Amino acid sequence: MTRVKAVVVLAVAAAVCGGVAGGVVGASRAPVAASPIAASPAGLDVSAVAARVLPSVVQVDVGSGLGSGVVLSADGLVLTNNHVVSGAGRVSVTLADGRVVGARVVGADASSDLAVLRADATGLTPATFADSAGVRVGSQVVAIGSPEGLRGTVTSGIVSALDRTVSVGGGVGYQAIQTDASINPGNSGGPLVDARGEVIGINSAIYSPVADGGEAGSVGIGFAIPADRAREIVERLV
Repeated sequence: MTRVKAVVVLAVAAAVCGGVAGGVVGASRAPVAASPIAASPAGLDVSAVAARVLPSVVQVDVGSGLGSGVVLSADGLVLTNNHVVSGAGRVSVTLADGRVVGARVVGADASSDLAVLRADATGLTPATFADSAGVRVGSQVVAIGSPEGLRGTVTSGIVSALDRTVSVGGGVGYQAIQTDASINPGNSGGPLVDARGEVIGINSAIYSPVADGGEAGSVGIGFAIPADRAREIVERLV
C-alpha cells in the first residue's frame, strides 16, 4: 500500500484540508519577483546555493509539530504550507540566525495548501522566486528545510517529473513538481530551488510506502507546489 502524504510532523495532514481562509486586510504586499531560470551549470555547487538560500529559510513551530517557511519580505512575511499552520493555536518562527519570534497567519488557501505568515521581525532576507514555467525534467535542484526538526538541512537532486497531481482532499488538488531530492516530515513549506538558488517550488508532500510498523520516510519521490502558482496565491492572500 502506498500513498502521498504531507511532509510535516502534524496530526493534521494536507489530505484533510478544505476551503479557503480569508486574509487580513491591510497586510503589506510581498515583493515576490520572478526571474527566468538559467541552464543548470555542469556540476551543481550545492554549497554556493545553500549559502545563498539558507538566510531566507525559517522553521515554523505550531506547538504540536514543525514545518518550514520561505521569507517573502524584509518586514516579516513568510510563505509556508497551509497544512503546517491549519488549526494552530500559536505559531512561532525560528529565523536563520537562531532567533525565535512570534508569528500570525495573514491568510491561507487550503485548496492550494499555501499560507502566508507575518513574523514579528524585520531586516529579513527575502528569497528570489524563479519563473517555474521554465523548469525542465532533469534540472538540478536543492531542497532546504527542517526535516524532523533538523533546522537548515540541505539536500540535492533533480526534477524527476512535472505536472504530477497531488490531492489535498475533497476532490481538490494541484499540479506539482516531482523531485528525488530528499524531503521528509518537517520540510513542508520549505523551498525547492534551482542551480542559481532561486525558488522554483514549495515542498509540500512525499510519496511514502506504508511498511510493517509504520510509514517509511523519504523514498526519493517528493512534490513541490510550483513557484508560479505560489506567487499567484500570495498576491491574492496579502
